[in-house]
Amino acid sequence: MIFVTVGTHEQPFNRLVQKVDDLKKNGIIQEDVIIQTGFSTYKPQYCQWSKLIPYQQMVKNVEDARIVITHGGPASFIMPLQIGKTPIVVPRQHQFNEHVNDHQVEFARNVAKRMGTIIPVEDIETLGDIIMNYDQIIAGMGHGMKSNNKKFNEELEHIVEKLSINQ
Repeated sequence: MIFVTVGTHEQPFNRLVQKVDDLKKNGIIQEDVIIQTGFSTYKPQYCQWSKLIPYQQMVKNVEDARIVITHGGPASFIMPLQIGKTPIVVPRQHQFNEHVNDHQVEFARNVAKRMGTIIPVEDIETLGDIIMNYDQIIAGMGHGMKSNNKKFNEELEHIVEKLSINQ
């Protein structure tokens, strides 16, 4: 399953919603698709959709999805990262009247460059290829946010061993 979320910003994100619907219609996407359309005015014909989805259902959709596609709002792509997913991030762009400026474009570029944990898509025409090659793309990159638990436990173990030796 592919889960798409455009967040709750009041400007429509028809460009993403319609592109995903077209990819499903044309058979590029074979699996089920659920789209949270927000304030988009385009109504998908080939995908399941809801304008808004309760948070717990959003979490479940992200957990169940093979691929998560989000807009460039930080909350929308940080949650999939925390669940261990590598999201495809399509930032809203000012030139398409999707946001008041291009801060989502800049933020997605910076996260991709510094963290390497998201797949940014500025050119919507490349989305189909990225979806088709998703598994190969993520094979060579970080998968979600790294947990510090292992490092913490190793360092704690080292401290405990030093304390044991000194007694």
